[in-house]
Amino acid sequence: MTFFILLGRYFLDFFEEVGGVFLLLGRVFQIFHRITGNVRAVLVQMERIGIGSIPLVVVTSLFVGAVTSIQAAYQFQGYVPLRYLGTVVGKSVILELGPVLTALVVGGRVSASIAAELGTMKVTEQIDAMEMIAIDPVEFLVLPRMVAAIIMLPVLTVFSDLIAILGGMIVAKVSIGVSYNLFTSGLKLFFESQDLIGGLVKTFFFGLIIALMGCYNGFTTRGGAEGVGMSTMKAVVSSCLLILIANYFLASILFRIIFAPSS
Repeated sequence: MTFFILLGRYFLDFFEEVGGVFLLLGRVFQIFHRITGNVRAVLVQMERIGIGSIPLVVVTSLFVGAVTSIQAAYQFQGYVPLRYLGTVVGKSVILELGPVLTALVVGGRVSASIAAELGTMKVTEQIDAMEMIAIDPVEFLVLPRMVAAIIMLPVLTVFSDLIAILGGMIVAKVSIGVSYNLFTSGLKLFFESQDLIGGLVKTFFFGLIIALMGCYNGFTTRGGAEGVGMSTMKAVVSSCLLILIANYFLASILFRIIFAPSS
């Protein structure tokens, strides 16, 4: 009996969380037209999310491209000519590794930062004080962060793609002996613009998820310093899980329906 009670509470809490997230998202869409009055705040958040994440993106992308090149060369041995090494690295990075890994590493950093910042404001009653003086905290705190994340994730992904392909090219030359010309010829061989477009389209949704999870968990923080820690952890976990789940559905829609080859 106790088990079913706990299970019921778990599902009620889950649906309460889902409902709260959609209510916050609906509120953001409702006041989205007011973003013109918060341009300065958006630029500040773009600097924090974008510029602040560049070192992390560089290191991650460089080694992602390097290990992709090594693994592809290992799989090719005796089966596929190495002239296709650039093709595999380029396709893998542009379609999946660049968008998804960039979203995961940036999401971990950004969603934790947002949740900790807003959570601290919540437990110290700064958000309540804003409401008392007729300042909409969603407009002032959530909207700029969400717009900045949606704008900067595609930019960071393009940068990540370039660094990852460059890393794969360098490793192919140094470790495998594939010349730069051979690598780039394979890279251009099966390149399609729709691959790049599809990968970037996904990142707009990833940016939305990252900011939304950070803001929601920050706004629902309870219980002082311990509550801030719990909200930060929940923001990181939920954003990473939702990115992976959304990636599946977005990939299915984009590459099986919208960009599917016509028969």
